Amino acid sequence: MKVLFVSYEVYPIAKVGGLADVAGSLPKYLKELGVEIDLLMPFHKSIDRNLAIRMDKHIKTRFVKREFSFDVSRMELPKSDVNVFLFDNERLMDSEEIYGASDFGLQAMCFSDAASGFAVEQGYNIVHLNDWQTGLIAVYLKHSEAECKTVFSIHNLAYQGSYGKEYLDLSGIDENYWNEISEEGKINFLKAGLVFSDKLSTVSPTYAKEIQTKEYGAGLENILSRRRSDLVGILNGIDYNEYDPERDGRLWTNFCQDNIESKKSNKANLQQLLGLPKKDDALIGLISRLVDQKGLDLIEDIKDELMKLPVQIVVLGTGESKYEDMFKMLQKNYPEKVAARLTFDLDLAQKIYGGADMFLMPSRYEPCGLGQMFAMRYGTIPVVRYTGGLADTVHEFDPENNGNGFGFVEYSAEKLLEALKKALSVYNQPELWKKAVRNAMRQDFSWGVSATNYLSLYKKILEASSDA
Repeated sequence: MKVLFVSYEVYPIAKVGGLADVAGSLPKYLKELGVEIDLLMPFHKSIDRNLAIRMDKHIKTRFVKREFSFDVSRMELPKSDVNVFLFDNERLMDSEEIYGASDFGLQAMCFSDAASGFAVEQGYNIVHLNDWQTGLIAVYLKHSEAECKTVFSIHNLAYQGSYGKEYLDLSGIDENYWNEISEEGKINFLKAGLVFSDKLSTVSPTYAKEIQTKEYGAGLENILSRRRSDLVGILNGIDYNEYDPERDGRLWTNFCQDNIESKKSNKANLQQLLGLPKKDDALIGLISRLVDQKGLDLIEDIKDELMKLPVQIVVLGTGESKYEDMFKMLQKNYPEKVAARLTFDLDLAQKIYGGADMFLMPSRYEPCGLGQMFAMRYGTIPVVRYTGGLADTVHEFDPENNGNGFGFVEYSAEKLLEALKKALSVYNQPELWKKAVRNAMRQDFSWGVSATNYLSLYKKILEASSDA
């Protein structure tokens, strides 16, 4: 079985969000299961050119009406023997930002066209596509009547890659396909992937059900419902070798569930680093894109009540100015309670996972979420809204000492505040809190189970094609 895993971001080569963590981990575990797997990604300008070897190979677009050629380079995914192929074109990749090209629609279209040709040329059995930027690969493979099969993974249905009719014309895709890849006259890369891929996956079982409804389907619920027999929800994992509180060099003090007292040292050092007073108040971490999806409007509604609670809050992330301004103002007005770091800082993120007491994710929707998994791995208790992958991974801590976190179902500020107060009531009972922490740290969110499920999906596709 020969698989090409295609992603626009791969940790640690290039990262914006959780997709990079998936693409940087899952292929390694599939390789261990015996899958012959390679990665393919754009050679973004932000990637160090010295990391890869330039191959004597060029891949041209086959369908797009303006021909483009990509130089091909190769490197190994760090800490593995998985090959990563990188496509480079200076005209198309004209930004230091992964998703910042001056004509991102054209870039994604040309990359997809060339990637489909590369997949056929190299003889892959399965091409595993991730998010809308790769959706057209499925169409181009069907267009060329290629034998390789496709899996399309939805990481966030809200981002669809919608561009004007001129992109339909430019795509070189037969007009007979246009209705299947467009919405309201515009090409829709995500819809193309949903319609033309052989199998669909998304990143948690609950989210797989949710996206078939109008509330969560982002206008594509009918397609997803129609294809429900081809849709599977496979929970994301995290790399337990990369994220290990016993060996993580980014922590001040390493610890495990048998010596969770050592976690207190990380909290004290984190408070000092952030300029917060060293207090026993619960330290709550929030690492997130600062956007509506993440439930920040709920925090805005209860910010005054929140400041009355015996808590400190550290915020790490960037996003909408209204939320950045909110956290700046809270930090200004409550410097002993709030530390806002409006930036992208992987090192600080690990220190927050390792030093905070609680981790806040009140998301409006959350396909999977990795933050709550990282948090539990480091003994930091999640407080979440039970939706998508949060509902699949966080279970309410109860008087019988079962469960690993706290949460709420109804999307309301009042319910969020109730959940936080419930978490604080347990936090103020140290022995009970230790049980919650140990429960969280005992969870297994490693990639092993998820990789096995993806391997089963790959086998089903190949078995179906051999029976056809």
